Amino acid sequence: MTSPLTSAGAAARVPLRRRPFRVIRENRRAYLILNAAAYGLALVGFVLGVVFPDLNAAQAASLEEDGTGELVRWLVNVPPLFALTILGVNVFRLGLLTIVLPSLVVPFAGLALFGYWAVETGITIAPASPQGWVALIPHALTFVIELQAYVLLLLGAYLVGRHWLWPRRVGAGNRRRAYVQGLRRLGLLALPALALLVVGALWEAYSLRYLVHPLTQLLL
Repeated sequence: MTSPLTSAGAAARVPLRRRPFRVIRENRRAYLILNAAAYGLALVGFVLGVVFPDLNAAQAASLEEDGTGELVRWLVNVPPLFALTILGVNVFRLGLLTIVLPSLVVPFAGLALFGYWAVETGITIAPASPQGWVALIPHALTFVIELQAYVLLLLGAYLVGRHWLWPRRVGAGNRRRAYVQGLRRLGLLALPALALLVVGALWEAYSLRYLVHPLTQLLL
């Protein structure tokens, strides 16, 4: 039987770039379930937005009232600044404030908060016009990339909660040590999550600026 110290030593010998993928492999079942839940809830919201246009209209009106719509229309003409803004919102508001920090205080809290966000966002991105359906072509890739980043953070939040509540299952002597082990795994998963969020922000900013209009002219 491999001791925790032996496992820790073996993990230390694995190159840093491979350690997140090792965490995913060791928790493949949870990773797949979280993928199904995240994309599934977003799809549920999308269908609700298509079937009940009033829900989508209410989300759009809310974005206009708080100034988000006007800000996006201005930023879309400045792709570098737009990408930086998208990255900041995704990392801090969604990654940290919605998923990570709540889960560090209440086990699994970030999973529930993200579930609500996924449904709400699915409703928001549901197209309400032919132009909206065209814009969804490049934006769908953005959503897939960014959602995968959040799934990695969700997995990390799940591992923190599991380690915290059931320390014996992970071979830790006490909850404090198990909690620290969970934080380390969350930190490893945050690395590829951040990389995906950077890619997603760049793609979203530049695709909205340079792809949507030509596609609209071509398809409509």
